[in-house]
Amino acid sequence: MFHFPPMPSWDGLHPLIVHFPIALLLVVPIFLLIAIFLKQDRGRAFLISAFLLLAIGTFSVFMAVRTGEAAGKLADRTPQINAVLENHEKLAENTRTLFGSLTLLLAIVLVVPNFLGRPEPRPAYVGSLIVYLLLYSMGIMALVNTAHNGGRLVHEFGVHSLIAPTTTGPAPTDTGDGE
Repeated sequence: MFHFPPMPSWDGLHPLIVHFPIALLLVVPIFLLIAIFLKQDRGRAFLISAFLLLAIGTFSVFMAVRTGEAAGKLADRTPQINAVLENHEKLAENTRTLFGSLTLLLAIVLVVPNFLGRPEPRPAYVGSLIVYLLLYSMGIMALVNTAHNGGRLVHEFGVHSLIAPTTTGPAPTDTGDGE
């Protein structure tokens, strides 16, 4: 029979949330590159898609930081874990700020031509997206470093989010008698 797993509490959601910003925000540059190489009228759909992915990814960064703060309060602490955890938290906050700013900046790039009532010249369009991609690379570096430090906490130090016990009872155990 099919059963949904129990929903973790807020402080246990972090492992479920953190993969969304990583996946979404690493895909955005692909859409931006496609937008650069296509003519503006055809590339605009990719630019809008990049913005939507960026907005959802940025929202998920905000959620990852919030759930991470809650999970961090419950983590077992040693001096080594504290050092990596504090670095992870600092990087996460920087990542949140960077992607919040990058989202606003891309919104401006999208809105300004509409506000002016005419498309920007192709060289300005391509140039603005290339400059944006260069700025975006800083966000990617922050995101990757944040993820790396989170991975260290889990895989090097064994830190994990606490998940509420299931109410369906214990899992069946192997009795070793082949049945």
